[in-house]
Amino acid sequence: MRFWHLIGTFLRIGILNELQYRVNFFIQVLQSFIALGTGLVGLALVFEHTPNLAGWTRPELLAVMGVHILMGGLIQAAITPNMGRLMGDIQDGTLDFALTKPVDAQLIISIREFRLWQLVDVLMGLVVLGYASIEIQTRLQAGETLGIGSVLPVLLFLIALLLGGVMVYSFWLILTCTAFWVVRVDEMINLFQGLYAAGRYPVGIYPRWLRTGLTFLVPVAFAVTVPAEALTARLTPLTLLGTLGLTILFMLLARLVWRLGVRNYSGASA
Repeated sequence: MRFWHLIGTFLRIGILNELQYRVNFFIQVLQSFIALGTGLVGLALVFEHTPNLAGWTRPELLAVMGVHILMGGLIQAAITPNMGRLMGDIQDGTLDFALTKPVDAQLIISIREFRLWQLVDVLMGLVVLGYASIEIQTRLQAGETLGIGSVLPVLLFLIALLLGGVMVYSFWLILTCTAFWVVRVDEMINLFQGLYAAGRYPVGIYPRWLRTGLTFLVPVAFAVTVPAEALTARLTPLTLLGTLGLTILFMLLARLVWRLGVRNYSGASA
């Protein structure tokens, strides 16, 4: 109960802070529409020359794009601002505030910030997913099972989306915690953001070396492609189990790196 109360408190504070800068809402809407328009134009150009891309049809790729936008909005709303603040606290020696609270410090540093206007991308991703689901459903022939409109793919999609989000959070925390030992980690963060942009297409279309990197080095495949596979009835039980296993592994590794980093932290008094 205390856990949810704390989350609610920080969420309210974050929303109130964001409401002070309402012009950011209009800026975010403009940026989101530009990004969406660019993605749709790219998709249209691809399907001018081929009926499918590595077996993915146009509405299925639209679903991938919707997941990419949705997950990107969640990352920018809840993960990026908190990890950015954590990096600043480590570098400035001001992490003591979180470490001295009678609550798990990792929880505090993970929920202190929330960018309300980034939810524009979440809503836009849901709209794209909704349109893609309708288009896919109309193309399904009578008698086909496990279409995007059935219950099981939607349930698997929600599970895969949750696992992907947790994996991205854990991965980002690991990267940020390297600031306990390395002064500048900005380039690594920028690298992740650049690689995440590749997630607007299924990782299976890329060369093997890049596909491996987007799957095991940077969890873009699990954040975007796997949820999209669930939604389009492509997800296999083995992939889902592998996603669950890797998510647990990332969580444990993130916890370990965090605790080692805190142990190495000297604080403002150093």
